Amino acid sequence: MHVRNSPDGYGAVAMTLHWAVVILVFCAWLTGQFGDVLPRGPQREAGEFIHIFLGLAILALVAARLFWRLADPPPPEDPAIGRWSERAARAIHYMMYALLVAAPIAGIALQFARGHALPVFGLFEIASPWVADRSFARNVKEVHETLANALLLLVGLHAAAALVHHYVLHDRTLTRMLPGSRR
Repeated sequence: MHVRNSPDGYGAVAMTLHWAVVILVFCAWLTGQFGDVLPRGPQREAGEFIHIFLGLAILALVAARLFWRLADPPPPEDPAIGRWSERAARAIHYMMYALLVAAPIAGIALQFARGHALPVFGLFEIASPWVADRSFARNVKEVHETLANALLLLVGLHAAAALVHHYVLHDRTLTRMLPGSRR
């Protein structure tokens, strides 16, 4: 497998960043959905710490992915997919990138709206610039959850489209992003 992208497919760096973000998004969404189920106290605090850790990791990997995408542009789309499909795919990708940034930023704002410091990977904390405001925190939490759910919905649409390309249209759209796929 090549490190960089080629005209036939994605390279190891792009694939690794893609699949790492996928895993982190699902884990962050799950910890966000089920964090309130944990008993109050150390278990819930640990769940919240993990959720925040995952959100920050998503931001870091998305930044790395965007920089890598500038340094190593993606392979060209298969001309057989058509102009409409290419435009739809591009729009979905832009929306996913926007949500991959907006949802964690809303989560950071939520942490600050609660008046809590932001733990940065357990290395240090950033103090909240705001005084705790429960009403504002509830509103920010709703925004954070809506963005996260919208992201998961788009990820599902993205995955479904890749499967349609693979099983119905029989093109290489999916296999170009799978490690070990033949070129």
